[in-house]
Amino acid sequence: MNTPVQENKTQFIKSGDPKPGFWHKWKISLRNKILAGIIALTPAVLTIYFIKLFITFFDKIVSPILDPLIGFHIPGLGLIIALVVIYLLGLFITNILGKSLLSVFEKWLNYIPVVRSIYQTTKQVLSALSFSKAGFEKVVFIEYPRKNVWTIGFMTGETTNHAGKRFYSVFLPTTPNPTSGWVLFFPEDEVYSSDMSVEQGLKAIISAGAILPPEANVGPAYKSSGSIMTDHSI
Repeated sequence: MNTPVQENKTQFIKSGDPKPGFWHKWKISLRNKILAGIIALTPAVLTIYFIKLFITFFDKIVSPILDPLIGFHIPGLGLIIALVVIYLLGLFITNILGKSLLSVFEKWLNYIPVVRSIYQTTKQVLSALSFSKAGFEKVVFIEYPRKNVWTIGFMTGETTNHAGKRFYSVFLPTTPNPTSGWVLFFPEDEVYSSDMSVEQGLKAIISAGAILPPEANVGPAYKSSGSIMTDHSI
């Protein structure tokens, strides 16, 4: 004889939701296909949009000057001229005279408080994103913000305290904007190198972890005795 609890349980199972029918499956499939199409199309549309925006920006600067001279408008001419000017500017500031003039210009900017802050911050961010020696050196893993939780960081330098202990400066970027974050100093034995390139590390940050290499050396590797393998630290 079934108790009242067992009877109620049996009735609940029998009166459960029926299996999804054909139309329900078709709507789910249609929704998934539309979302997949949007995800595939959005990067291409955004790329074309920003390229067009970039070309239009320079055309609006150059066209009022060149169009009356040549008598007609050439789409994209402003971008070509801008690239030539940027190349010549880069060629100029990489020689001794250009470096000297740039240094004088930067010293002049230092006398303007607000402009100085904007210029220096922009310069430092661009230097970091250029992946030069003064920027991101390699991708590392930090056990942060708690034990057994690992964070991707970019090593930017190293220093030694008065006791002779070495510390690494590690930039911990925010997601999905890697141009903001925190710079923390970790002892060298708490910083672990990864097998990811700087580009792969940035992709992981910008995509909020959606784009990762198939395998990643996350955290330290442990020997059978439990000690951390030294060849996995920097």
